[in-house]
Amino acid sequence: MATIREVAKKAGVSVATVSRVINRTGRVKKETEEKVLEIVKQLNYTPSSIAVSLNNKKSKTIGLLLPDITNPFFAELAKGVEEVAKKKGYTVILCNSNGDLQSELDHLQVLEQKYVDGIILSSHTLTYSHIEECKIPIVSIDRTLDGKLSSVTSKNYEGAMLATRHLLKKGCERIAHIAGPQNIVTARKRLEGYLAVVKDSSWYSDELLVYGDYEIQTGYEATLKLLNSTQKIDGIFAGNDLMAVGSLKAIYSLGLRVPEDVAVIGFDGINFSKITIPELSTIAQPIFEMGLLATDTILDEIVNSKKNQSFHELSVSLIERDSTKKSRCDY
Repeated sequence: MATIREVAKKAGVSVATVSRVINRTGRVKKETEEKVLEIVKQLNYTPSSIAVSLNNKKSKTIGLLLPDITNPFFAELAKGVEEVAKKKGYTVILCNSNGDLQSELDHLQVLEQKYVDGIILSSHTLTYSHIEECKIPIVSIDRTLDGKLSSVTSKNYEGAMLATRHLLKKGCERIAHIAGPQNIVTARKRLEGYLAVVKDSSWYSDELLVYGDYEIQTGYEATLKLLNSTQKIDGIFAGNDLMAVGSLKAIYSLGLRVPEDVAVIGFDGINFSKITIPELSTIAQPIFEMGLLATDTILDEIVNSKKNQSFHELSVSLIERDSTKKSRCDY
């Protein structure tokens, strides 16, 4: 592979002149420019993306830092980000942090070293103090970051209220909630929405509230705990779809039926919720659209050197499927 020095030597000019021609910076005589470009073509010389970015101050690359790429929710977010980026001529570097603060800090450092133009991230461990020295635009997705970065989120509180009210409407008389990790703002908002609906009900008690970690296994374990308690639970609102899948498994393992004995609703609207048995009712976030909007936002900040933050909170919707299709006449 030819180097810039070989191009310069064959063209009889300096390396700096070749660099100015390639990057279209500085003044170069037309005949010199034509000669250099001809040599570049002859030698099939391709400048490195890093070299170009150093000169143009743009790498046409975006960093995407997510806590768990095995979670279908984040996989669908990434798909939305990549679609817009590709259309706009940008490449996406995907980083997985496993929700670990040090891993996130390491990834941020590497992304800056790779001269990415901007970063989209989802984190429950980072604070603004961790990134305020960062010299490139950053947009937070799914979770806000101290309210000091542009963000794209959804209405988690309202969605949780919608889920709980749906179970009440379907005839459930004692509804439990499997909450996500309380160090994650989305989980806290969903818990708050659930409590806003049920906390003043005569049947509510703290035993109806258990915690999971947004994974199938903890949804399974939490449901066993709930159904083996003295509470006569006939409805479960799981804090995300994966924990709801665990609930379905636990209910069937106890010889109970969904929704006849226990109705179940999740949160997120991942594609996986369509293929469970029975199909899972869920509060659907506009996941793909969140990815699209986050990318549009970061590109706006990159291209226009935009300094003002923008905050987008998208609406959610109820998707009723077989896991809650019961009525009061079933009792």
